[in-house]
Amino acid sequence: MKHKISGVINDSIAEKLNISAGDYLISINDNQIMDVLDYHYLANEEKLTITIEKVSGKIRSYEINKDYSEDIGIIFENAFMDDYKSCHNKCIFCFIDQMPPGMRETLYFKDDDARLSFLQGNYITLTNMKDEDINRVIKYHMSPVNISVHTTNPKLREMMLHNKNAGRVLEYLDRLYDADIEMNGQIVLCKDVNDKKNLDETISKLLTYAPVMKSLSVVPSGLTKYRDKLYPLKLFEKQDAIEVLNQIEYWQKKAKEKLGINFAYASDEWFFLADNKFPPEEEYDGYPQIENGVGMVRSLINEFEDAMYLSKKKIRFFKRKRTVTIACGTLVEPVIRNLADKYMIKHPYLTINVKAIINKFFGENITVSGLITGGDLINALKEEIVGDALFIPISMLRSNEEVFLDDITVSEVENTLQVPVVIVKSNGYDFVSRLNEY
Repeated sequence: MKHKISGVINDSIAEKLNISAGDYLISINDNQIMDVLDYHYLANEEKLTITIEKVSGKIRSYEINKDYSEDIGIIFENAFMDDYKSCHNKCIFCFIDQMPPGMRETLYFKDDDARLSFLQGNYITLTNMKDEDINRVIKYHMSPVNISVHTTNPKLREMMLHNKNAGRVLEYLDRLYDADIEMNGQIVLCKDVNDKKNLDETISKLLTYAPVMKSLSVVPSGLTKYRDKLYPLKLFEKQDAIEVLNQIEYWQKKAKEKLGINFAYASDEWFFLADNKFPPEEEYDGYPQIENGVGMVRSLINEFEDAMYLSKKKIRFFKRKRTVTIACGTLVEPVIRNLADKYMIKHPYLTINVKAIINKFFGENITVSGLITGGDLINALKEEIVGDALFIPISMLRSNEEVFLDDITVSEVENTLQVPVVIVKSNGYDFVSRLNEY
């Protein structure tokens, strides 16, 4: 197996060896390279022999002496150096199965690749893995591995994932634990399926893997309006959320006695739904699952207040007052409105309108900001007085692009609403900094 090189980094080892675009990497220390994990593991060594097939077809070997973990500087045509492994499950809560037709193809791709768990923090179900895959995780000490567990009941897991191997692969948790491979767990909770007694049993079992399993998040299943012919899941209601939070709090007390940390964490949606206050920052133990929606609101509030305290911005006086609009999901709207009110008290020249965008595209049950489309944004604001700028969170956009889920661009929103769009990063410091510009 050989891997095409698309370029090299300036002043790198590869450039000094005259390795160039169009060449192929054949091996490192006579080991064949299957993918990016092999490459990084083998290329870390201080003494290397790399074999390259030049554009001319000649095979050349290079002896390299370098610092441990120093990058050789090769850029590959396929950054992953292999195809992604797609998910073969048919989970009863799968969000991708609830997507409307006619969207771009990449949005329908389900990844379930252990390498992505290691490289990008994605969650995997383990159902795509074989014994040799687990052996490689252990050999390379890939850590942490993020695992979508959902339930530790094998039969129930087979039903939820609609995969006959879903129960059997739970044995891999034991192998990863024995090999001291760090793990993070996730439970997507479905009403009357894996909640209540089963949730207790799952948290109890996963707690036995601590401290190798570092954390566990519990998030509610998201239900769009596109659920025809899918498993008849129900929405969680306020009393359900209160009970879930009580269960998690019980296990947090158990975990704190054993580990000194809470271990199991409720995602922010539960606190909104239960109408409960968010825990103080110390209860999140450094936010190990913030990318999974655990503690994002608490972090935002604390960062915002810290930024307000540290802000040296002087009050400016304009010939006219300024007005901006902040668009967000209906879930977080009360929090954003509260922060906006605090900002306006300190900066009375600025009027901040907070607009909760109802999700018509996926359905009104979808309340998070990250799933608001450009179309819904335009339709909600086209009759509104937006003011001098429209603020949106970066989570509304595709990664590293100014494009919404429905392929509408930020420029199209600006042109339609005739107002500049300000993209705010997912932290309170950037929120205050952006407001300070107006």
